[in-house]
Amino acid sequence: MHPLITTAPAATALAARLAAQPRIGLDTEFLRERTYRAQLCLVQFASPDEAVCVDPLALADLAPLAAVLAAPGTTKVMHACRQDLEVLLPVAGRTRPVFDTQVAASLAGFPAQVGYAELVRRLLGMELAKSHTRTDWSRRPLSPGEIEYALDDVRYLLPLAAALHERLERLGRLAWLAEELATVDAARALPVAPGEAWLRVKGLRDLDPARERLARALAAWRERRALEHDRPRGWILADPVLREIVLRVPRTRAALAQIPEIPAGLVKRHGEELLACVREAAVPDPAPAPPGRTRPDPAQAALVKELGAIIQAAARELNLAPEVLATRRDLEQLARSERGGAPLRGWRAQVLGARLLAALAR
Repeated sequence: MHPLITTAPAATALAARLAAQPRIGLDTEFLRERTYRAQLCLVQFASPDEAVCVDPLALADLAPLAAVLAAPGTTKVMHACRQDLEVLLPVAGRTRPVFDTQVAASLAGFPAQVGYAELVRRLLGMELAKSHTRTDWSRRPLSPGEIEYALDDVRYLLPLAAALHERLERLGRLAWLAEELATVDAARALPVAPGEAWLRVKGLRDLDPARERLARALAAWRERRALEHDRPRGWILADPVLREIVLRVPRTRAALAQIPEIPAGLVKRHGEELLACVREAAVPDPAPAPPGRTRPDPAQAALVKELGAIIQAAARELNLAPEVLATRRDLEQLARSERGGAPLRGWRAQVLGARLLAALAR
């Protein structure tokens, strides 16, 4: 079998072989530096018998393999799969079910964001090459070294999954893994609704209602233009500029041009559209004072610290990275009496809930 599949008959034959497997390894190579949508450049598959690359740039579509990616009886073993699922979604549909080796490793006591190469080294004793980490995967032809590098990204996934499954079974944590993997689904990678795009922009929390409307309008405008022209969001309107417009609320081209770092060309070409967002948001004139940095409530800060100590102690007992149990944001939400977060759900509630609730009740 040639390690690079470039024809539909070969892809169809591969799909038939993979469909007979209970587990297959899966990875992708893609580019997204200059586009809104990531460009899928390579798809790698592994079974116990073979490891191959499929060239989506040489195929009309991935239809022969789409059924395998969605087959409920074939688990797709991947590592840190969120971006891969997102990239595969528009060309092959939803990929499921998934076994994410990074998720499994985090429950087995490895660092929360442990890398694939590090996991291969620590569990399988293999050192992977790093010579093609900056490869332009859209360039053809691919060299034998590049193909071999890509194959390394999948050929160890099945042994990793087996080793992690055995370790988690020994620890009695397979139910934890099932719960975590149930949330790993390509549905989370569906395109962002323009009206919700502002939630992805850092630094736009705790806005007054008028500025929140403006943030929503600007981010929605940016999202629609990025999608229409297939360009990165930041090429349309950079996050720092978007935040400054929200805070300053410029109402004229002259005021807009005073925003730090705003390109003159953006003001010239799209100034009226940006000002229309300001008008659409109906921010009062004069606008309310922009939100400032509020001093943390001492009692709330003390509670977050106490909750953090509980997380640290539980993490030591369970030999887990603390962030696997709860993030600082989770703890801040608990301190604000928000009880719907991860620490009080599922397996985390079983190992943490009583201690956290006792601290919150004091």
